[in-house]
Amino acid sequence: MIVWQKAHQFVLSVYRYTAAFPKTEIYGLTSQFRRAAVSIPANIAEGFKKRTKPDKAKFLNIAQGSNEVS
Repeated sequence: MIVWQKAHQFVLSVYRYTAAFPKTEIYGLTSQFRRAAVSIPANIAEGFKKRTKPDKAKFLNIAQGSNEVS
């Protein structure tokens, strides 16, 4: 899926960007940005494998919410 590939590229970008954050933020902002970014492709992948449309929509909605945080 193209959307998953773009989300994965976004994760790699977030990791590169947050590597420059101060070391004092490793358990704060850095962690929060990275977890939100990783959640996007993870939820897209999980939703893709669901059988029903409501289940698919639920995971895509979670991915969208994580994108709003990032």
